[in-house]
Amino acid sequence: MKRWNGWGEDSITYPLPDSAARYLASLVGEGLPLPDVFFAEALTRVPASRLPPHALIVADPVERLRHARGQSLPDWVALRSGCIGAFPDGVAYPVSDDEVRALMDFARRAGVKLIPYGGGSSVVGHINPLAGESATLTLDLSRLNRLIALDETSHLATFEAGVLGPHLEAQLRAQGYTLGHYPQSFEFSTLGGWVATRSSGQQSYHYGRIEDLFAGGHVETPIGPFDLPPLPASAAGPDLRQMVLGSEGRLGIITRATVRVRPLPNSENFYAVFFRDWESGATAVREMAQAGVAVSMLRLSDAMGAGSWPHGLRPAGLALESSALRRRRHARTLPGD
Repeated sequence: MKRWNGWGEDSITYPLPDSAARYLASLVGEGLPLPDVFFAEALTRVPASRLPPHALIVADPVERLRHARGQSLPDWVALRSGCIGAFPDGVAYPVSDDEVRALMDFARRAGVKLIPYGGGSSVVGHINPLAGESATLTLDLSRLNRLIALDETSHLATFEAGVLGPHLEAQLRAQGYTLGHYPQSFEFSTLGGWVATRSSGQQSYHYGRIEDLFAGGHVETPIGPFDLPPLPASAAGPDLRQMVLGSEGRLGIITRATVRVRPLPNSENFYAVFFRDWESGATAVREMAQAGVAVSMLRLSDAMGAGSWPHGLRPAGLALESSALRRRRHARTLPGD
C-alpha cells in the first residue's frame, strides 16, 4: 500500500545512511528530530463529513485522510505533524463515464466542490481541499485503469485516464509497445494527470512531452461529455486538445486518453561521462543536440547536483548522462578541453 505520509510503499524503506546524514548536516546544519504522528492519531482529527449520503461516495475517515494531501514538502510536514487542516468530506471511485457524470451532477445539485484525483503525486496543492463552508468531494480515478484499444496500424493506444505509469507500460509492453513517458512521479502518477498538468518525462528528448503524445480523449464537463477524436494533423485551428492539455481539472475530468505509442526498442544503452568543468560539458551537450545524436535522455549535472552519490564519490565538475536504445552501461572521464 502507498505510504500515507510520504513517498513510496509502506513495505519498502530506505534508511538514511550515516554518511548521507553527515553530508546533509554539513550543508544545512544539524536537524531537530521530531516524532511523527501515528496514522491512528491522525484519524482522530478527521471531522464528520458534511456530504449527504450517496451510493458512490465513501465517507470513511481512513479514505478521507489518505486523500487529504499530495507529495510536496509542506504536505509531508502537515501529514507527519498531524496539522493537516482540511480533509475531503468524501471519496468516490468511479468505474465509468456514467458514474463520473452522476457524481458531477450530484456535486452541482448539492453545491459540493470536486477534486479529480489521479495518483496523488501533486506537489503544488492540486488535490488539497481548502477549508471553507462548502463540502469537498474527491473523485479517485484509480479504477479507470484499462487499455481499451490498441491500433497497431496508426500506433495509437486508448487508455482509461486513471492508469498509473507502471501499469500503462506493462499493458503496452505485453503488446510490444511503449509510450516512453517517464516523469519523476512515474510510479504514482496517472495518464490523465500527465495530460491535465502538461507533463514532461525523463526521456522526452526522444519520445516527446505529453503534448506530443496526446492524440485525443474524452472529458466529462459540468455541461456534458466532450470528445476529442484522434484526428490527423490539420491546418485549421484552434486545436481543442491544447485546451485540455495543462487544464489542471478546470474544464472537467479526463476519463480516457488516446496516445501515440512506439514499438519497443530492441535494446537500451545508458552512458555516463564526466567532464573537468561545466563549460566543456555544456559545449558537448550543445554539439550533441545540434548534431541530432539519437539519444532519449541527455542530462547535464554540476558538482552539487551529482554530490549525493554513494561512498563519497563526487565528480570534480559535472556529470553528463545520456541514454540510447541499448541496455548496457558505460562510464568514462573526458578532459576539460
